[in-house]
Amino acid sequence: MSVVHRLTVGWLVDHLSFINQCGYEICDSFACPGGVTLNTSVRSTEDCHGSSTFVATSSSSSGPTHSPEDAIETEGKTAKMRYVFREEFFDISKPHIVAPPEEQLCQGCPEMSLTEIKVCLIFFFPCRIIWIFFFFHCLLILQKRKRKCLFNQGELDALEYHSKVRKLIWEGTLHLVQEGLKSGFLHQRTAELSCRKNNVPVVCGLAELCEMAKQFPAVNEGDHRAVYVLEDETSSPEQDLLSCVAENASNHAKIIVLMGQKYLVPPKSSFLLSDISCLQFFFYKKKYDVIVIDPPWENKSVKRSNRYSHLSSWQIKQIPVPTLAAPNCLVVTWVTNRQKHLHFVKDELYPHWSVKTLAEWHWVKITRAGEFVLPLNSLHKKPYEVLVLGRVQGDVKEALRTSEGVLPIPEHKLIVSTPCTLHSHKPPLTAVLAEFIKPDVECLELFARNLQPGWTSWGNEVLKFQHIDYFTLLQKE
Repeated sequence: MSVVHRLTVGWLVDHLSFINQCGYEICDSFACPGGVTLNTSVRSTEDCHGSSTFVATSSSSSGPTHSPEDAIETEGKTAKMRYVFREEFFDISKPHIVAPPEEQLCQGCPEMSLTEIKVCLIFFFPCRIIWIFFFFHCLLILQKRKRKCLFNQGELDALEYHSKVRKLIWEGTLHLVQEGLKSGFLHQRTAELSCRKNNVPVVCGLAELCEMAKQFPAVNEGDHRAVYVLEDETSSPEQDLLSCVAENASNHAKIIVLMGQKYLVPPKSSFLLSDISCLQFFFYKKKYDVIVIDPPWENKSVKRSNRYSHLSSWQIKQIPVPTLAAPNCLVVTWVTNRQKHLHFVKDELYPHWSVKTLAEWHWVKITRAGEFVLPLNSLHKKPYEVLVLGRVQGDVKEALRTSEGVLPIPEHKLIVSTPCTLHSHKPPLTAVLAEFIKPDVECLELFARNLQPGWTSWGNEVLKFQHIDYFTLLQKE
């Protein structure tokens, strides 16, 4: 279970445990954990069966090397191999920036008004040298931007929002962290620096592949295959995966090879690898009861770094959520801490989709020792992100029928977890949303970079974090 503790204020979540409970276990007549795998079906234990035939397939993914002598056919014997997500990607033992003692989570939460925040913000720095550096840095900003005040309107709006949610986040996180420390899930002061390296040189050309797919000839709806069912073969034609929803309907996971790279696909999951301009869900003809959206928000740092493509507000509004949503669909949107984006979602985007805003939740990022990864009052980045929850509005009778037996969405909840060090690897929402939706509903994630059982995922890098190099192969049984 990914939820470690549940309190009134929210949930303490184990993201790593959720991934590893998806069941990435190979069970076959023969399986070689190196660069050669013969039937690449990944199955749970109860689906294992013996067989003696196989066809060798090469892969470019890195892993333990094995000599040819290891590849010996074993008739009637079942080999089991289990993949787990690499633990070092969640090995955050110390904060990225250590907060001064008065700002640390274990201390009390002093009341701060917006005026006090504006006047005293720079005094949270722990030493005079940093204060002096910050002072001159502000002078340079003033000269460069020719400002009349230290903060622009967007920064002032962010400070005002922070002043409203700060106490809720502080106190709620403290209660969840205390429970985590009591149970032993969190370990205070065992936050030694790890010497393990977590930078895996994964080659991901999925976005480029989707860009190339724009040149594919248009497909008519009449002769279009809506679903491509993943079988036990190792390689899948790129055009098949780029032209329709790929579905693993079995009770076991599978490995697919795309552009020479191996990707793990969990059981009972579906995905569409495509650019937003080639969104083919209309052919899928499904309606979703939950839609989670993590848009690539447009901002200056993204433009400068050129790490990934971004969408303007106008482009995000074109996402066909009303077409994809079932009656009373729950819509959850991840929002950065820019107030411009938050206001856009609540005041423009949701009304455009006929979605009524119900609540704002926060994902709070902590270390394994229970500390904020960044000081709560940090000027640059905050240790939390916002989720805006709403429901599609439509027929009142249908909405009442579909909402029977589920709890109403509460106004404020916290999802507290140790974040993944991989950029934009969001925590799973399956367990935290369970009490607010009916069981066995259709769930969709847009702009996803990983897969999860029971969900359909879409994005131009939807398989990115499913790459086999992000996983560790446990001992073969």
